[in-house]
Amino acid sequence: MGQHTIKVPDVGEGIAEVELTEWNVAIGDLVREDQVLAAVMTDKATVEIPSPSDGKVLWLGAAPGDKMAVGTALIRLEVAADGNSEAAAPVDLPEAPDPGPTPKPVPKTTPGPTADPTPAPAPEPPVAAAKPPLLPAGTAHLPRPEGERPMAAPSVRARAREAGIDLRRVSGSGPAGRIIHADLDRLSVAPDMVQPVAGYRRNSSVEQIKVIGLRRKIAEKMADANAHVAPITYVEEIDVTALEELRSALNKARRDDQPRLTLLPFLMRAMVRAIVDQPHLNARFDDEAGVIEQSGGVHIGIAAQTDAGLMVPVVRHAEARDLWDCAAELARVSDAAKTGSATREELGGSTITITSLGPLGGVMSTPIINRPEVAIIGVNKMAIRPVWNGSDFQPRKMMNLSSSFDHRVIDGWDAAVFVQKIRSLLETPALIFVER
Repeated sequence: MGQHTIKVPDVGEGIAEVELTEWNVAIGDLVREDQVLAAVMTDKATVEIPSPSDGKVLWLGAAPGDKMAVGTALIRLEVAADGNSEAAAPVDLPEAPDPGPTPKPVPKTTPGPTADPTPAPAPEPPVAAAKPPLLPAGTAHLPRPEGERPMAAPSVRARAREAGIDLRRVSGSGPAGRIIHADLDRLSVAPDMVQPVAGYRRNSSVEQIKVIGLRRKIAEKMADANAHVAPITYVEEIDVTALEELRSALNKARRDDQPRLTLLPFLMRAMVRAIVDQPHLNARFDDEAGVIEQSGGVHIGIAAQTDAGLMVPVVRHAEARDLWDCAAELARVSDAAKTGSATREELGGSTITITSLGPLGGVMSTPIINRPEVAIIGVNKMAIRPVWNGSDFQPRKMMNLSSSFDHRVIDGWDAAVFVQKIRSLLETPALIFVER
C-alpha cells in the first residue's frame, strides 16, 4: 500500500490560485478512478478534479471557500500501488473507538491459586457508533447524525425544501452518496418524509452561510461596479406588436435545423445597427489608465441565471451574425453556462451586455453595469396595454427597456439617442434587415 497526493492542477494559462468550492468526498471514503473528488473555481469557470486511481481518502487539504495555489496538495489517497508521497503528512483520521476500562483482577481470598480455575469470559469488544444504513437510492432512513450535512447541489436542496423533504433521510445514488435529482424523482411522498404542516410557531434559528465560489465572485464584482461606476438609467416603452407578429411567422417557417427565435436575437441585431452610429457605447473603460478601449467587434454578454448563480456567457462578433446565427450561438453559450461546461473564453471579453428576467422582468429595473463595460440593456416583461392612436385606444404588446450607462464617459443625450435608435428598429422590425 502507498499514498498518492493529488495537487491543485494548472487550470489555465496565467492562473496561480483557485478557490475550493466543494468536496464530493470525505475522509474514509473509498473512491474509484475518474470519480469526481472536488470542484475548484477560477474567475467564473468551475473545474472538477477527478481521482487518478482507486483508493481511500486519508486527508483533505482545505475547506470549501479556501483559496489554494496551483501545485499545492489538495487531497491524499491510500492506494494499492506505491503512490507518489515520500512521507505521510498529518492525516485527519477518525479517532479509534475507546476500548473501555481495563478489567480489574479478581481479588484472592487466600494465598495461592484462585478457588475457581475457570477463566472469566473476555469482555466483549466495544461497538462503534452505528452509521445510518445504506438503503437503496431514493429511500428513507433514520436521520443522519446531528451536524452531518447531506451532500447535494443547491438546486436539489431547493427542490427538497419546496417539497418538504428532509434530505437527512434520503440516501443518495451520486458519487460518495451525493443526493441527485433522480433520487428525489424516485421518492414516493411518504408521511415520514414530508414535514407536517403545523400551527404558527416561532423560529429563532440563525444559519450562517459562508459566501464562497461563484456567489463570492458575483458579490465582489457588484461591489466593484458600485464603487467605481457613476450610472445613469434610462427607461423607454416600446411597442413590440409588429416584432412579435414577425417572430411568430419566422418560427412557423423555420427549418428543422434552425433554432426557435426569441426576442433577444432581434434585440442583438438592433444593438449592432445602433452601435454603427455610436461606436463609443461598444467599449470598455480602464479608469485606472484613463483609457477607453472602443471595440470594432460587438461581443454581447447575456446575463443568465444558473443553479450556481449569475453568469454572463458571450456571443462574440454579433456584427458578423445574421438573426438565426445569433439565436443559435445564444442558445449554445447559454446552455454551456447553465450546465457548467462553459470555458473562460465563453464567459469573458464582452463589450456590451443584455440582461433579461423574461416573464419576471417587471415594469422597470436599474441594471448594474458589467464593469469595465459602459452600457447594459435591460429587458422588461411584455404586457398588453391600451395605447391611444389619436382617435381611440387599441390593445398593443408593450415592453420597457431599462438601460444603464456609465455617466463618466457616456452623456445622458448619447444614452437616450442609443435607446431611441433601438426602439425605432424594434417597432419597425423590417428595418433590422435593410442593408445600409
